[in-house]
Amino acid sequence: MSIKSLIINPGSTSTKIGVYEDETLLFEETLRHSTEEISQYASIVDQKDFRKNIILNLLKEKNFDIKSLNVCVGRGGMLKPIPGGTYAVTDDLLHDLQIGKQGQHASNLGGILAREIGDSIGAPSYIVDPVVVDELEPISRYSGVPELPRTSVFHALNQKAVAKRYAKEVGKAYTDMNLIVVHMGGGVSVGAHKNGRVIDIFNALDGDGAFSPERAGAVPSGALVKMCFSGKYTEKEVYSKLVGKGGFNAYLGTNDMRDVEKMADEGDAKAIEARDAFIRQMTKDIGSMACVLKGKVDQIIVTGGIAYDKVVVAGLKEAAEWIAPFTVYPGEDELLALAQGGLRVLKGEEEAMPY
Repeated sequence: MSIKSLIINPGSTSTKIGVYEDETLLFEETLRHSTEEISQYASIVDQKDFRKNIILNLLKEKNFDIKSLNVCVGRGGMLKPIPGGTYAVTDDLLHDLQIGKQGQHASNLGGILAREIGDSIGAPSYIVDPVVVDELEPISRYSGVPELPRTSVFHALNQKAVAKRYAKEVGKAYTDMNLIVVHMGGGVSVGAHKNGRVIDIFNALDGDGAFSPERAGAVPSGALVKMCFSGKYTEKEVYSKLVGKGGFNAYLGTNDMRDVEKMADEGDAKAIEARDAFIRQMTKDIGSMACVLKGKVDQIIVTGGIAYDKVVVAGLKEAAEWIAPFTVYPGEDELLALAQGGLRVLKGEEEAMPY
């Protein structure tokens, strides 16, 4: 029997939904929300009914019978650190989404909306591999300053999805493999996947690894301290240099790699050099994770929007293909990844993780 899933992926100014029959997309829609609409609500959780009504109205417009759904799956939010997997939206998990256990973010609404809509039709609700997935080994947390432990914030949903996709394609279990997964989008993250767990990761948000289209990655800490206390910038301004206005944005004034590619193709020396520096830093991250895995790497998987850039991918291969063969899955399909997470549980391939 086929399984119909409603997938909900909320962003700050949009709610993306998809309806699947098994892994076949029946339809998807990105529902945009204006600043005026969003600004009416004091908090993210206050937007719940507004977003739910828009979703239900769309399903009505599509003449889709909501009662035919077997499961509702939402994007996971800022929960406590948890291992990767699919989680039922229990009362405890729902509570932590509502209070924003590690912060307020639109993704918190994914599980909340899945639970409410699921409950209304008697269908189970789940979240899959939220950004707070934390499987780090204790030694991976050391930074050199006890008050500043390294933390696990990365593109867990897409990294786990492509790792499992590769394992399935080669007829092996994800839990039997050592993989390096490289996600390159607005942020970048490189993870060491050992026997199904991400034991070390370059934090995708604020202070690890390579720079990205809009994030600075690791920067010289002494110089950063001096910048912070120079009196020239507020805390918010310094942070925006690291997240939002860093990386290619700072060097070239764009966070779109297609613009960088065009500039480089037209002979812009600065763009060529910045892209080469990005490739250099990404390959250094790959090499680091190869050492974490003690050289026993079955495959290097490259994914995310920048994986469409043939020059970048060729540069990564030239520098790092001696470590292991490359598999490239350009882009990211978060809706499908969420659908697959729910399917694995309903089909008995995995058990839902306890929260």
